[in-house]
Amino acid sequence: MTVEIDKVGPQDAPPPPPEPENIKAIPVRHYGRWVAAVVVIAFLASIVYAFSQGKVNWGAIPDYFFNDQILKGVGKTVWITIASMALGVVLGVLLAVMRLSKNPVTASIAWGYIWFFRGTPVYVQLLLWFNLGLIFEYINLGPIYQDEWSDFMTPFLAALLGLGLNEAAYMAEICRAGIQAVDEGQTEAAHALGMSHAKTLRRVVLPQAMRVIVPPTGNEFINMLKTTSLVVAVQYWDLLQATSEVGQTSGAPAEMLFLAALWYLILTSVLSVGQFYLERYYARGSSRSLPMTPLQRIRVNLFSFSNRPSGGVGTS
Repeated sequence: MTVEIDKVGPQDAPPPPPEPENIKAIPVRHYGRWVAAVVVIAFLASIVYAFSQGKVNWGAIPDYFFNDQILKGVGKTVWITIASMALGVVLGVLLAVMRLSKNPVTASIAWGYIWFFRGTPVYVQLLLWFNLGLIFEYINLGPIYQDEWSDFMTPFLAALLGLGLNEAAYMAEICRAGIQAVDEGQTEAAHALGMSHAKTLRRVVLPQAMRVIVPPTGNEFINMLKTTSLVVAVQYWDLLQATSEVGQTSGAPAEMLFLAALWYLILTSVLSVGQFYLERYYARGSSRSLPMTPLQRIRVNLFSFSNRPSGGVGTS
């Protein structure tokens, strides 16, 4: 018995399946976003219109932008900001180490310091330092320094102590959180290699904790720049004091306040850019890819727009 097998030739093969057509993705319309955008733009336009109708001498702002007194006030503001933050950071690191110490005395002293300076307003602390001359007539540090309190407690020193000591309490908590964020195994491994506690803290713990410490420290720096406007209470010459005096002599007090706000915006913007690059530097080794810089974002967006296909999204 023979079985015949039909031979299938090329002409009898099934036709190939048709190629899929390009898919045209139609984006979902979000009408709520358009309504919210229109409402926000209308609100901003109303504010701009209201100020345009007010009796504001806008020409006085560029006229006094580089005034000698204004620039002197800007320099004094930057100087007291840097000095106060330096004092706050150094003392804050020391307080954080004391707070984490196993010695109950040093830990309690650090806790009490943080409790007091975080619990009282910085404005009250500034006034307290400035008016201690009503309590103490002289300052006597033995053979180191002796003088009358009124000559010792200058406006700069009162501003420095009021801002710096208050900032140290906040920096202590920031540094403590950064130190505790480092895995304890790192400390144990360093001790196993024979490193002392101080050397372990300086070479192992703090470099790794900087990734956690830097972002809030940058925010504190920016906040300190704005908080310096309170030093007018201790008669320290700063940007706000300069613009106030120029406003009284020029007859444009409101315009000079706008000028002060503009200078504060410029200074905080510069600090924000510096904070971004500092955070990007300390993100090395902890992130697979570093965050893009503003210039890199612009290049990527321009490249994506230039290469975007027309007629929807196509897939083959």
